Amino acid sequence: MRVNASQSMKPETAAKKLGILLDATPEEFREGTVTRDEVAKLQADPPEWLETLRREGPHPRTVVAARLGVSNSGLARGGVTEPLTSAEIKALLEAPPAWLVQERATQAAVRAEKIRVAERDKERAARWAAEGRAPGGGGAGSGV
Repeated sequence: MRVNASQSMKPETAAKKLGILLDATPEEFREGTVTRDEVAKLQADPPEWLETLRREGPHPRTVVAARLGVSNSGLARGGVTEPLTSAEIKALLEAPPAWLVQERATQAAVRAEKIRVAERDKERAARWAAEGRAPGGGGAGSGV
């Protein structure tokens, strides 16, 4: 399916694609619609307001979580309910509260487990290929 390059989207969607907080954008951005071409132009050659917003914030939850190295759920567990600026994020990283230390450790454990499972699956696939079997094969009743 081919999508028209000038298809329009809501400002909320455009802000999400740009990784910015809609409420912090200029009024002209929030009013009306934005086309895919306009979003592409903003990504390729961001105006000063967009560069400043990306650099200083306030940032949406996904950006805050990524910069702090935690999940969105971890932010909620830590009581972070409002958007944070880059300065606030930096302050948290320089003097991390207990919840942030715990959530970063949790996130590191999740990443390590994903790597372990991926390596295990890779080894299994190689073993199955060497044995001439299809991954997950065995048919009905296998594993009994």
